[in-house]
Amino acid sequence: MDFVKELKRVLDENSDKKAAEPMAAYMKNLFPYLGIRNEKRKGILKPIWNEHSAEIKSDYRNIALELWKLPEREFHYCAMEILYKEIKNRYEKEDIGLIEKLLTTHSWWDSVDFLAKHILGNYLLAFPDEIPKVVKRFSDSENMWLNRSVILFQLGYKSKTNEKLLFGECRKHASNKEFFIPKAIGWALREYAKTNPEAVVEFVSKNRLSPLSKREALKNL
Repeated sequence: MDFVKELKRVLDENSDKKAAEPMAAYMKNLFPYLGIRNEKRKGILKPIWNEHSAEIKSDYRNIALELWKLPEREFHYCAMEILYKEIKNRYEKEDIGLIEKLLTTHSWWDSVDFLAKHILGNYLLAFPDEIPKVVKRFSDSENMWLNRSVILFQLGYKSKTNEKLLFGECRKHASNKEFFIPKAIGWALREYAKTNPEAVVEFVSKNRLSPLSKREALKNL
């Protein structure tokens, strides 16, 4: 893949070991970094993307996967940005397999949250009949990040939010003590409160949520 090779070459040339250390430390040293800040990385990506636009448009799924295989986190960010732009309005039902792979590989809040809102969320808007099946499978999974993704995928839905589904997932996972789950519950409720604050206040008052979830849900009310 010419695009992946060229992007890797240029990003490697712009790596900064001194900057990479604190970037990796911020992410609990789960991934190595090249030390390229987002603004600079996007500036590097744009002309290479333009130069290889035909290749990317015809093979963006495989390109995203190839970038995801690379260890440095900057390549994962590039993969998500490419996938978000290229797959829009071109989803296929089988893409749920790709989405699940990305959600469960190199998983941390920065990738999972982007994928949940922008990739999974848009996929389920494109295929609403898939919502019950996908939500049940992800919600019942032992993988915490899949659980988090079904709590968060409606973040951008606003008036299209399925309130019953959202509240059901929040209620189902309310007893989960893993930090990222109650945090997600609070975030999802806080976001929905921008559309229906009364419903969120009532839900929080009538359900046993963690202090973290309650605090996050009602933060702006």
